[in-house]
This record gives sequence, structure tokens and C-alpha cells, in this order.
Amino acid sequence: MQLKKIDPHLQQALIENDFLEANEMQQDTFSTIKSGADAVVQAPSGTGKSATIVINVIQRMEKEVGESSRALVFVKDKEHVLEMVDLFKKLANYTDLRIFGVHDKGDLDFDKNHISLGNDIIVGTTTKINALFGSAGFNINTIKMFVVDDADELFRTRLDAVIMRLSASVEKTQRLFFTTDITERVEILAEKIMIEPLFFETDEV
Repeated sequence: MQLKKIDPHLQQALIENDFLEANEMQQDTFSTIKSGADAVVQAPSGTGKSATIVINVIQRMEKEVGESSRALVFVKDKEHVLEMVDLFKKLANYTDLRIFGVHDKGDLDFDKNHISLGNDIIVGTTTKINALFGSAGFNINTIKMFVVDDADELFRTRLDAVIMRLSASVEKTQRLFFTTDITERVEILAEKIMIEPLFFETDEV
């Protein structure tokens, strides 16, 4: 996959997993996301939004650092947690990044204990991430990437208030929304919690 100044270890993993050519969305957003800017990325279903998240988070996190989590990725349900964690592990194969998935059907105490051992990237449902950071005393100010997948669907189910509250707890982070449609709720929350967000829209299928 030809993306400007992509990490060579990530590049190798992408090739081995048949990600050979970047699509329009990935080409258009890579430099912006790599720079740390806030952004809203809209594209139809099936265009690789989840893969774009994984690629960019690995690119920015690079390697294991410290004990506290540095990236939060919010997804809509257990199925998507498992799918994204699997993709993270495949594409981070040549790094030492620690990736952990949490969802509403998992055991809260087990999740707390696992995260306390050291973690770089947490992929999870909004309610479970909220439970972990709301009650376990984890330091959310270490978060460098705050990513919401399927933002339009999550906000439609009134989870935007939880996202906004968690975001407000982080002093400085990159905030990214990936969405099928840029709805009014997506626009409103982007304007509330992001700093001069850039909007990317594509109709590519």
C-alpha cells in the first residue's frame, strides 16, 4: 500500500495481508491523520473505514510505550470489537503494540486487571469504555487518539453524551469520527469537541 512515509513494518504487514492498494479515502486522509489533526471521515459502508482506522492508529502509536493506554477506538458492538482487534493484531504483527478489546458481555474486573498490566490501544463499545474509565481510575489524559467508528449509528442511539463526557476528560488528544453519513448529530458533536475539524467525504464504493 503506497502511502507517504508509512512505517515500513506496517507496510510489510499490509502487503502480507493483501492490502496492496490504498483507496481514495485512505490516500486523502493519511497525511492529515498522521499530523494529529482532528477530522470527520465520511464514506459508504464497505469502503474500508475500519481498516483506515487500524492503519492510522498503528502508524501514530508505532510501538509499546509505558503502561497507560494511548488510543481509544469506540465501535458499536461486540462483533465489531472482535473484528477490529483481529485486524489490529494482524497489521501490528511487526510491532510490540499491546491491543485489547472490551465489550458489554465481558467481565469488568477481568478487563480492569488486564488493562492495568499495560496497554497501548483499547477497542471497545462505548458503554464498556465508559465503565472502565469512569470507575477504574485509569488515567485518560494519556490518550493521544480518540477515535469513533460508525459515529452516525452510535450518536443515533444517544451515546453522543457519553462520548462528549469522555472526550472532555482528556486534556489534549486527536479526535476522529468515521461515519457512513454526516448527520446533524455528527456535525454538532464534531464542532463541540474537535479543534478546527477537517471533513473528508467520498462516494467511492
